[in-house]
Amino acid sequence: MADSLLKRYTYDVMANDFMAAGKSSSAIKSNLKSLGIDSDILRRIAIISYEAELNIVIHSFGGKLHCDIYENKIVIISEDAGPGIEDVDLAMKEGYSTASDSVRELGFGAGMGLPNIKKYSDHLEINSSSTGTKIVATINL
Repeated sequence: MADSLLKRYTYDVMANDFMAAGKSSSAIKSNLKSLGIDSDILRRIAIISYEAELNIVIHSFGGKLHCDIYENKIVIISEDAGPGIEDVDLAMKEGYSTASDSVRELGFGAGMGLPNIKKYSDHLEINSSSTGTKIVATINL
């Protein structure tokens, strides 16, 4: 029997919008805090959602960030509209980044996004093609 989705929060994330970067992940944290989610779980979700949101801002043509709440887990889903991750295994290595120099000058693009998402997830799936990337990070409650 599949888990029943209790609640979904969805946020639009614009490419290259560094002024709004972090707002969606902050809203997710605030919403989950109001639901009484444990602080350790909340911290992990905040890191995952922030890294996923920044990856959309830095590396994609825009996308959506979802937070799905189930009775026994929370799932953060990042979906973007491309151009995709050329080499997912390489992108999973700490310090590897395809961020431009201008993005790095802003203090982003250190190559820790995907490794941090993996570190704080209980389960991680990444599907990427030239039309977009979907990251599904599951945190068990």
